[in-house]
Amino acid sequence: MWQRSGNTSQWWMLLTPIHPDILVVFFFSSLCCFCAVEPFPWTSMRLPKAVFPVHYDLSLHPNLTSLDFSGVVRIQLDVREDTRAIVLHAKQMHISNVFLLSPEGVKPLEVLEYPRFHQLALVSDTTLTKGRKYEVHLEFAANLSDSFHGFYKSSYRTSSGEVRVLASTQFEATFARGAFPCFDEPAFKANFTIQIVREPRHIAISNMPKVKTVELPGGLLEDHFDTTVKMSTYLVAYIVSDFLSVSRTTQHGISIYAVPEKIDQTAYALDAAVKLLDFYDDYFDIPYPLPKQDLAAIPDFQSGAMENWGLTTYRETALLYDPEKSSASDKLGITKVIAHELAHQWFGNLVTMEWWNDLWLNEGFAKFMEYISVDLTYPELQDDFFLGKCFEAMEVDSLSSSHPVSTPVENPTQIQEMFDDVSYDKGACILNMLQDFLTPEAFEIGIIRYLKKYSYQNTVNSHLWESLTDVSEELDVRAIMDTWTLQEGFPLVTVEVRGREVRLSQERYLKTDDPSLTEGFLWQIPLTYKTSASNTIHRFLLKNKTGEYVLYLPEEVAWVKFNVDMSGYYMVHYAGEGWNSIIKLLQHNHTALSSNDRASLIQNVFQLVSIGKVKLDQALELSLYLSKETEIMAVTQGFGELVPLYKLMEKRDMPVLENQMKGYIVELFRELIDRQEWTDSGSVSQRMLRSYLLLFACVRNYAPCVEKAMQLFNKWKESDGKMSLPVDVTMAIFVVGARTPEGWDFLFEKYRSSMQMSVKSRMKTAMAVSPLQDKLAWMLEQSLDGAVMKTQDLPDVLVSISRNPRGYKMAWDFLRRHWHTLIKRFDLGSHTVSFMVAGVTNQYSTREMLNEVQSFFNSLTEESGSEMRCIQQTYETIEDNIRWMDTHLPLLQNWLNKHSGKLVHEDL
Repeated sequence: MWQRSGNTSQWWMLLTPIHPDILVVFFFSSLCCFCAVEPFPWTSMRLPKAVFPVHYDLSLHPNLTSLDFSGVVRIQLDVREDTRAIVLHAKQMHISNVFLLSPEGVKPLEVLEYPRFHQLALVSDTTLTKGRKYEVHLEFAANLSDSFHGFYKSSYRTSSGEVRVLASTQFEATFARGAFPCFDEPAFKANFTIQIVREPRHIAISNMPKVKTVELPGGLLEDHFDTTVKMSTYLVAYIVSDFLSVSRTTQHGISIYAVPEKIDQTAYALDAAVKLLDFYDDYFDIPYPLPKQDLAAIPDFQSGAMENWGLTTYRETALLYDPEKSSASDKLGITKVIAHELAHQWFGNLVTMEWWNDLWLNEGFAKFMEYISVDLTYPELQDDFFLGKCFEAMEVDSLSSSHPVSTPVENPTQIQEMFDDVSYDKGACILNMLQDFLTPEAFEIGIIRYLKKYSYQNTVNSHLWESLTDVSEELDVRAIMDTWTLQEGFPLVTVEVRGREVRLSQERYLKTDDPSLTEGFLWQIPLTYKTSASNTIHRFLLKNKTGEYVLYLPEEVAWVKFNVDMSGYYMVHYAGEGWNSIIKLLQHNHTALSSNDRASLIQNVFQLVSIGKVKLDQALELSLYLSKETEIMAVTQGFGELVPLYKLMEKRDMPVLENQMKGYIVELFRELIDRQEWTDSGSVSQRMLRSYLLLFACVRNYAPCVEKAMQLFNKWKESDGKMSLPVDVTMAIFVVGARTPEGWDFLFEKYRSSMQMSVKSRMKTAMAVSPLQDKLAWMLEQSLDGAVMKTQDLPDVLVSISRNPRGYKMAWDFLRRHWHTLIKRFDLGSHTVSFMVAGVTNQYSTREMLNEVQSFFNSLTEESGSEMRCIQQTYETIEDNIRWMDTHLPLLQNWLNKHSGKLVHEDL
């Protein structure tokens, strides 16, 4: 049942004064909502192109007591084809008082609804004529959403325990239609003039600055905001809250909004936003087009952040920073998120993809630019982690259920599924590859041309390639990049050195036991390489597939390394003696290669084991060099390839081999672990490595680590949490402390009372990896309830518990038991749902568990998610795990036995 907001008289306050004669029209058009029997005049999920919006005049009155809202929208229309029907979107709202203002006067409109496609048809009894201007008027009412999208309710608890409510928006991708009737597709750009009615105790903010506030009868206030630039509906935003703000006016007016008790954690975000917006102004050679940029920390937020034009919104953990309590990792993460959203103000907002099939034009570019901008504005953060994003993308892209970067989508679930590692991370990685091949200077000139040419417009893939081809002389950028965006997957380049000859061939890298699935793929690959003879980086374009391309070196060399720094989105297999020469180099002089080169070799060799190109013992021999490794990218990639092996074993009840594997990894990094100090000293990279190593060592029960962590936790507990701990090692300390019921309860009490978001995040994770099963079960239920632990954190809690040897069964049971609640709360097809599905299931490696997983997902209907891509990806991942374990366990056992003399921690 739909509810109106407040009493009927308040509705009329929202309306622009209307001639009394029109009241008859109001009544008639409202009746039409209920008596229409005509068939719906449109059959496609995409809107017709007969009518385009020009301007929305939107008035809203959210009621934060009754948790609903009402409003009126007047839309100026540009009729491009003769039509009798105006088809637009509205979802789960009560529509009334619909009429048309035309050159002939005011006319009632018949209202037809098609809920399946979230569409309204406003049908006129006469034809709307091409080229003429019209205006349509609709009133609407709905409940504030109890999910994290649309116009939704959020709340927070003050330090005194009072719960306060606010209302905020999240419209990307298809949720503006749940907040007001609109043409909710990215190509239907228009201007928006917004008014919001509120109580005096609240403030309202929106995309544009407030121009005036009008007092209304009954003590209410109405804020009027300036008219926006031309933009898509998914970028509209407004918030009604009791937030406070801090501001700085440079060449831009920038403000950070947060709940009152956390406003003192906004200084760093303000500095970063000022610096980054100035950087983008210069880099893109296009001034930021709005008069202000607000950044708001929302207490309930599903994703990391959202790029609404002029009012970007964030999770509190993605914006709030406490210099005394936040870690080096927190600082880097916050900087990157702000950089990502501000990049969108140009890529996505100023120039927008025409349809969601090219979402990567938004997200791939923003992900790419966050690394470019942070590297140039905050070089001290030493962000080496771009490579890790390419590895993450390859995990998904190595499955046959992957999709091209640009892929057809139609319905909202398919659109939601585009917000994945392929659109974001692969998109960024192929842009990085292209920039490296064209040169950064030529690339920058090309994207500036693209942005200037298509400002305030919508684009497709080819528009970008044309702009880059114009500055790249003889290269056909479109021909190259179509091979990376219009087909799924990525190439494996096989290299075989025979004297001065280097033979090259390419094929698709695919984790499958069906070789036919790798056929028919061909990429134009920007290859780079260097050799033992020279540090010069050589470049050329590989187009051949089977015929083998032969390269001639000027002299014979000891080794050759292709894909220098892994700037290209492809893997390399060194056939013949190639891997042996690489292993020899790493064991005797690993610093001859960069940290990124070493990380890419670790990733490549272990991934090649999965498809049978390399023997497991050869990959493990390469890993032995890691005992000398000190750089964070190579160290973390070593963990990234080795730890999943014992995580598979944890769910197979094979403790002897599992403990041998754990012992090998601890021994491999023991010297580096022992060198770590329990302080916050060093560079950002060194501090992040310390956090990583000490957390691993404590989780693995490495005695010196556990003893030190327990000692610090007890001191902290004795001080009632007032003692200052070294920030970067608090996760390791909390994890050890949460192993006892008393320690867990103390940690939870501090979690509940803390106002420092980064500290709360570490406490939450530590509690979720505790061995105390009753506590784990309680966390899951509390996260679902949302009163004590935020429901936005449930996905992280669920996946953390699924990684916990004591919790993975309860996580799987919880996912099944609450499936329908989860897909309603987090939305079908969303990255969050995919994250939960993959996170809970991707470490299973038995036929029994595969059958159990398939049985559950096969029982679903399409409406409850049976067709989601992440389910097929889950099946493939488990199948791959089964193949890996069946093929390699005996080899692993033999290799570890052979090296057991080096392992002294087999009881861990």
